[in-house]
Amino acid sequence: MNKNAAKVLAELREDHRNMALMINLLERESNRIYEGLEPDYELLHDVMHYMTVYPDAVHHPKEDRLYAELKAFRPDLSTGFERITMDHRHIADLSIKLRDDIASINAGNPVRRNAVVADALRYVNTLRGHMQWEELDLFRRVDEMIRSGHNVFDSANFIHEADPVFGPEVEENFGRLVETIREEAAAG
Repeated sequence: MNKNAAKVLAELREDHRNMALMINLLERESNRIYEGLEPDYELLHDVMHYMTVYPDAVHHPKEDRLYAELKAFRPDLSTGFERITMDHRHIADLSIKLRDDIASINAGNPVRRNAVVADALRYVNTLRGHMQWEELDLFRRVDEMIRSGHNVFDSANFIHEADPVFGPEVEENFGRLVETIREEAAAG
């Protein structure tokens, strides 16, 4: 199945905006931990559950495929991106670590607060920097590839899963997260 490259790129940019909302929630709650306040651990769980089931499992593999297209059709534009797949694996490892920290807390197991804060900051800073690098460099190069005439991707290797929070239908277990996002938007 072929897919319009510009549409794929637009979807990835939208994912980044949505992921930025999640990062902001994560950062806010981890700051509460740092300040010695009680965070919303259920919200933290929901955010990290989302980050592992959509960005890590669907979004990043799409970006890896985007890079493969760039490398195949415009190798002149692909230099410097050899690390992208490795970066995605590293981000997934960080998200799993943080998700597991939060799950342990929610299960009543002892976890050092400063360890959770450190893991959250490491994850937030790594993912933010990575998304900024993609927006400013990778996506710009893909835009150039599209302008030069390669506007169709073979999407057979894409994972075709709808975003469980921002997609057409919200998955039931993300209802509280969606409500928090709506409240944030209304207050913002």
